[in-house]
Amino acid sequence: MIIRKTKSGEADRILTLYTPEYGKIDVFAKGISRPKSKLAGHLELLTYSQINLARGRNLDTVIGAQTIDSFLNLKNDLILTSSGLYAAELINQFSVAQVASQQLFKLFLETLDRLAKAESPDLTLRYFELHLLDLAGYRPQLQECVACKETLKPIENAFGPGSGGILCPNCKYEQPSAFPISVDALKVLRLFQKSSFEVVSRLKISADLG
Repeated sequence: MIIRKTKSGEADRILTLYTPEYGKIDVFAKGISRPKSKLAGHLELLTYSQINLARGRNLDTVIGAQTIDSFLNLKNDLILTSSGLYAAELINQFSVAQVASQQLFKLFLETLDRLAKAESPDLTLRYFELHLLDLAGYRPQLQECVACKETLKPIENAFGPGSGGILCPNCKYEQPSAFPISVDALKVLRLFQKSSFEVVSRLKISADLG
């Protein structure tokens, strides 16, 4: 999966790929910005391709590519494209170079597929964000107060980004950046965290849920 392109010379590019076998890797793509490049269409951002590489001293070089899924519907809609690029940037920021995660690759692929089908883009991204945090080792604590470890009561609590989860009313003042979270919002987050997307997609979430 191509998640980033960096200019290298007039027509060459450094591509950042997220792969199921090797995790995040950078590769050299020679001449793909030339109008007659045969590989350019297979190496666009947010394209799922099978890529052949030649071993290099610093970077491997792309010598062949074949598109598996171009997610055309996603790329033909500006909002969906922005959503896909946002997901790709999160993958880039939260993944470690050359550390593979089949689960993270699968989550990313499924997210792009749902976006391409325009299946509740906002819901798709919120689900992606929460499960990305889980797979990256930053699973937020939603069952008990992260400060005092008491089981959370069905009242207004607070989410502390710096604390890694929910703070009860007595502890929320320990985290200045904590913000209120309603009972219903916490229920939704818990459902997102433990359920499949098929279950989550049946939800009807109010725009003012907070």
